[in-house]
Amino acid sequence: MAATPMDTGEVDEKLYSRQLYVMGHEAQRRMMASNVVLVGCGGLGVEVAKNGILAGLHSLTVMDPRPATWLDMGANFYLTAEHVASKKRKDEACVKQLKELNPYVQVTVSSAGEWTLEAMLTLIQPGEVTPSCVVVSDVLPNDWLYAINDQCRKIGCKFLYAVANGLFGRVFADLGDAHVINDPDGNPPASSQIETVLMENPAVVKTLEDQRHGLETGDVVQLGRLKGLDGVLEVKKDYKVKVTGPYTFELEGVDLSGKTSTETSFQGYITQVKQPKTMSFKTYKEKMEDPGEFVLSDFAKFDRPQLLHLGFKALTQFAGENGGKLPGPADEAAANKILEMAEALSEEPFTDAQKRILKFYALGAQAQLSPMCAALGGMVGQEVLKACSGKFTPLNGFFYLDADECLPDEVPDMNLLKPTGSRYDSQICVFGKDMQEKFLDLRYFIVGAGAIGCEMLKNWALMGVGCGGNGHVHVTDMDRIEKSNLSRQFLFRNTDINEFKSTTAAKACQVMNPDFRVTAYQEKVAPDTEHLFGDDFYDKLSGVCTALDNVEARLYVDQRCLFYRLPMLESGTLGTKGNTQIVVPHVTENYGATRDPPEKSIPVCTLKNFPNMIQHTLQWGRDWFEGAFRQSAEEVNAYLSTNPTQYLEGLQQNSKVETLSLIRKTLVDERPVSFEDCVVWARLQFETLFNNQIRQLLHNFPEDQLTSSGTKFWSGSKRCPKPLVFDLDDICEDAGMRNHLDFVVAASNLRAEMYGIKGRTDEEYFRKVLKDVIVPDFSPAEGVRIAANDAEEQKNNDAAMDGGEGEANEIWKSLPGPSELAGFRLHPIEFDKDLDDHAGFIAACSNLRAMNYSIPTEDLHRSRAIAGRIIPAIATTTALVTGLICFELYKIMGTPRKELKIDAYKSAFANLAIPFMTLSEPSAPAKTKAMLKGKEWEWTPWDSLDVNQGNMTLGEFMKFFEKEYGLEISMLSYGVSILYSFFANKKKVEERKAMRMTDVITSISKKEFPPNQLFIILEVIANDKETDEEVELPYIRFRFR
Repeated sequence: MAATPMDTGEVDEKLYSRQLYVMGHEAQRRMMASNVVLVGCGGLGVEVAKNGILAGLHSLTVMDPRPATWLDMGANFYLTAEHVASKKRKDEACVKQLKELNPYVQVTVSSAGEWTLEAMLTLIQPGEVTPSCVVVSDVLPNDWLYAINDQCRKIGCKFLYAVANGLFGRVFADLGDAHVINDPDGNPPASSQIETVLMENPAVVKTLEDQRHGLETGDVVQLGRLKGLDGVLEVKKDYKVKVTGPYTFELEGVDLSGKTSTETSFQGYITQVKQPKTMSFKTYKEKMEDPGEFVLSDFAKFDRPQLLHLGFKALTQFAGENGGKLPGPADEAAANKILEMAEALSEEPFTDAQKRILKFYALGAQAQLSPMCAALGGMVGQEVLKACSGKFTPLNGFFYLDADECLPDEVPDMNLLKPTGSRYDSQICVFGKDMQEKFLDLRYFIVGAGAIGCEMLKNWALMGVGCGGNGHVHVTDMDRIEKSNLSRQFLFRNTDINEFKSTTAAKACQVMNPDFRVTAYQEKVAPDTEHLFGDDFYDKLSGVCTALDNVEARLYVDQRCLFYRLPMLESGTLGTKGNTQIVVPHVTENYGATRDPPEKSIPVCTLKNFPNMIQHTLQWGRDWFEGAFRQSAEEVNAYLSTNPTQYLEGLQQNSKVETLSLIRKTLVDERPVSFEDCVVWARLQFETLFNNQIRQLLHNFPEDQLTSSGTKFWSGSKRCPKPLVFDLDDICEDAGMRNHLDFVVAASNLRAEMYGIKGRTDEEYFRKVLKDVIVPDFSPAEGVRIAANDAEEQKNNDAAMDGGEGEANEIWKSLPGPSELAGFRLHPIEFDKDLDDHAGFIAACSNLRAMNYSIPTEDLHRSRAIAGRIIPAIATTTALVTGLICFELYKIMGTPRKELKIDAYKSAFANLAIPFMTLSEPSAPAKTKAMLKGKEWEWTPWDSLDVNQGNMTLGEFMKFFEKEYGLEISMLSYGVSILYSFFANKKKVEERKAMRMTDVITSISKKEFPPNQLFIILEVIANDKETDEEVELPYIRFRFR
């Protein structure tokens, strides 16, 4: 049998692409060598299993010989009604689908026939497959847990215990006496650049003024690419730092007093070296006796963990006295018994509020709710990965999570909570039959079917959202499935690659719940699809969920929700970090009310001539790729397919010569007829980019150049470059890549693809061709203007607009006419970060330019992430945020059985790497004061002036507005069109007053209203009739159909 990547330690970078940017290769390899045992295959257990398998463990053994029940189906997405009817073992019922999640992971079922301690202990033995970590995901007697924990300690195995009881959850971790953490937080090592070094005792390092060093006292750094510090400081030596300011730090124990340097300016790179640390844990038994500090998730509930700890103790005690059974649904007597047990354990009597919480806890002890299992499953899944990989800081002790805001003030009638023998029994025994009916009739729209979309659809199918006669779920996503999606978008399989995400996800959820009513679309949600997602569409919705990966689309959806006054469930992830935002009409602010500042752009002159960071060279490489392989082909195709006169007239004056020169080079001067021509072209491009242009730059600005103030030109952030000499065997120092060869191979093949020529990659062929390439000698040109800063760059661009018409005409005359090349077209190449030849070219191109400027190079993996702006992603964080936001769906839907105030809703931020979670009250919408008919009115962005009087005339509308609000309109507009203004032509005004509102608008815009449009948005300027003061008003929502 052939060895698999799991056996060899080879990482499948295509599959784990986005996860590798979270975990890193070394941690991934450790996970791939880890064996995990999972005890319990309820909703929480299968969530933990799913997340661990997607992450790429070596093996997972599952154990749960108990028969599947209706309560299990509340959160176990692999169980079916047939499994319940046939009393199928839960582990056997799930194993087939679990295996399909990741073919690299060995998933097996324990042979244990009974749910006993002895059977569990047989799985935790040293041997050929010694467990790395054991996870217990169901309530067990304390003596069982003590024994399992002790056995784990004996064989050096990590122990995790987690349970989900309705809306309450609990996690415990014991990773042994000396668990080594190689990277506590997962943040990239801090890096910055040296501006100067003070020759003192201890030595003081100052960074560039725009680069905070980001270090803390005690951190360790290494220095690299030092200039002006030869014999003073050493490269690649560990230095411990003491921070003295955001831009300064001392090198502890380094005495530079008395030392001198011949240089007056210094340069170099500072890189943090993360240090491993060791963490000690206590056993479950020790922590039960003395829990110590709890990990808080909601600072508004600082005393909640202590209460839930007592409740869990009582629940475990009750189970021990009743043969391991928990209180059944609607068993009020058992719930009261547990409340008594908990109070007996407490040093102080419970308040009524505490009694309420513990009673709901006991009544829902057997309930498995998908949101809680998803949230805890994400968290526990990450703890498994920490235990196996040594990456990130583990949870130490107990963590409690609850969502009691979803529950009413009083326990409902027990008859409402009794199970009905359906897949929704878990929700029924927590919320009641009447609430479940509301779930079934919800109509929701989810935008995006990627990682968050898949998890959300799964949760909804289990909850019953849209599963009733009046319910429905709409999902849209334009993307198709790629291999890199499979490690976190668990509804997709290898056989689904290239299929549409939305359709595949919808079908997968219908397998989980055949009653799930869902329609899949492959359209973006934007102004140009409002014919599909318009007034009539949103008018029928209960709410919207965003599962998007860009802010622009979120802002558009946010505006739709504002206009239609729909709740919006928003969540996002960035590696181990996740956030949720609940948007409730009139209660919370909308998503777009607060925005992050725009991303800082790289100055043009820095990109073109003065890079000092790998980000600069990668962006330069991206730009060069776009120009050489996409824009040139698109420009040629535009020239060949457009009327020549129209094409020439359409060119921008300041870029006409450049564009026409590009066409002539691409079509005539450098047009290849064979692959060998492409190789020659690539070799000459190397010479131009990495030798000739650098020599020209040094001709304009020699190494010893001084500025007008007498300082060195090449100092600070300006690094003096050096030209590269082509060498096929050159290997760069940092990344260990053959950038010279890689550049020529990748550039040759991309050039060939653009012209429809077959390429090749064998090294011997390139060596043979390249040795015969004649590279012209280069002499620096005089009179070439190179901008030293952005102001000079703009001046050069302005000068380019003033001339060049004669040169442009000469080039134009030399071009072959489109008729001479009938049928000829080039193939423009769009950059795709997941294609190795694209990313490989960018990495080689960037590294060569970095070598020009003595900037540390990066490998293909890191280069792909930066150039492709890849968002790190892992299944655990996705599961967590979708579970948390679904708690808010419960509240919106009405499970608390009362109108909630803003403090009942929770937005979340979590970082599973630390671990850290905080649930907090969302912000209220901003209010604006206005006077209407002498009374003060406070309105928010959720408000509008609604006019539902049919398609009245403009005159009727103005009279209605005056009568209804006591305001006189001075100006009324629709978009950019003014419908009425007090200063307009009187005759024109009277004509329009007699016209229907829609006729006025169509007469100005020359566009008809689509048949699905119900509303018109109008902006108004109006004055109070009595005071004649202008009143600040929201928009008018005019319904004409």
